[in-house]
Amino acid sequence: MTNHLFDDLMPPHHPGDADCLIEADGLTLSYADVAAATARSAAALAACGVKPGDRVAAQVEKSREALFLYLGCVRAGAVFLPLNTAYTPSELGYFID
Repeated sequence: MTNHLFDDLMPPHHPGDADCLIEADGLTLSYADVAAATARSAAALAACGVKPGDRVAAQVEKSREALFLYLGCVRAGAVFLPLNTAYTPSELGYFID
């Protein structure tokens, strides 16, 4: 099955060794690195029972791992709901309910 949104975000025509993510500390990840990390995220979500159309809520800091989780959700056909790390328990409850 083709996931057109993932293909739009991570076009397959990019060479695998081309730079995809360059962090402020100099860490550089290629398109192949990012594709592999997002495939692992999608597989982990599927192993947890996430199916296309499911919502995945995560209270996460802005990071490359959060990006991999987002793209893993896209690959799995799930909806990613990032939750601010400053939310209180009652605020989190609102979103989860």
